[in-house]
Amino acid sequence: MAALLTNAINVFFKLLEMLILIRVLMSWVPSVRYTGFGNIIYTLTEPVLGPVKRMMDKSPLGGGMMVDFSPVIALFILQIIQIIMLYIVEMF
Repeated sequence: MAALLTNAINVFFKLLEMLILIRVLMSWVPSVRYTGFGNIIYTLTEPVLGPVKRMMDKSPLGGGMMVDFSPVIALFILQIIQIIMLYIVEMF
């Protein structure tokens, strides 16, 4: 049971990481954002990236930066959450 849950957690977070990477690559081609594929990617990643972007905008370092570091910070936070979840699963 623990192995199945561990695999599910790993697959979920790997999929989310890939979606964020795709969104970053799509940001280099703005016209892709308004396609059906772009809308799906933005819909799936916005719940993760949106709060991080708002935190970055409120921080002294965030407002007005030319480069958006929110995907990097989101990936870092997701990795920490994944490690915590895997640790909890392994405890039981």
